[in-house]
Amino acid sequence: MLFDIIGMIGVSMILMCYTLVQLEKIDVKAMAYSFFNALGAGLVLISLWIDFNLSAFIVEGFWVLISMVGIYKSFKRGGDETASK
Repeated sequence: MLFDIIGMIGVSMILMCYTLVQLEKIDVKAMAYSFFNALGAGLVLISLWIDFNLSAFIVEGFWVLISMVGIYKSFKRGGDETASK
C-alpha cells in the first residue's frame, strides 16, 4: 500500500510536468521540468521494487537517465532562466 502511494505520487509528478508543458507554464529546458521528471520516475521505480514489471522498470529507468541529461544541460546553461514562458 505504501509503495503504491509512492508510485502514484511519482506518476502525478510526471503528469503534472507534462501538463504544465502543454499549457505553456514551464519550458522543457527548465531545471524544474527535468528535476521533477527524474524524481517522479524515481518514485515509480521505488514502487516497482515491490510489484516488479520489467517494461515499466525499463521505461522509468530511461526516464530518470534522460532527465539527468536535462539537469546536466541546465547546469551548463547556468541555471533555470528558462523556467517559464
